[in-house]
Amino acid sequence: MENKLIRNTKCAGGVVVNNDNKILVVSQGGRTWSLPKGHVDEGEDELDTAKREIYEESGIKDLKLIKNLGNYQRYRLARDSGEDESELKTITIFLFRTSQSILKPIDPENPEARWVEKDKVADLLTHKKDKEFFLKIKEEI
Repeated sequence: MENKLIRNTKCAGGVVVNNDNKILVVSQGGRTWSLPKGHVDEGEDELDTAKREIYEESGIKDLKLIKNLGNYQRYRLARDSGEDESELKTITIFLFRTSQSILKPIDPENPEARWVEKDKVADLLTHKKDKEFFLKIKEEI
């Protein structure tokens, strides 16, 4: 039996709700869609990471923390949108409100961001675990 080395990483991000009660969804690499999130860098906590990733992936800086929505685990997405089992992510998601409406991603790896109606978010998310988590916390938003 092949022994695969699985790298465990910590990630954080957020559900960002604007004044129209729409939710921020971002494109990763121009091929998949997710809530804004990314790896926790050394010296950062999950909340700092969530705010940084939201800014990089959407241009939104005006964030009011509402609460921690919890965390879930999933494998990294592979290039073919399957799962890359070499990396298992523990993802912490926070709920934020913002008064900003203009989206202007800074990170070239995340070229597009959209405001989406709450009931349509899960349909747009690429990874099945992202969908499952969103559907679980949807009523808390």
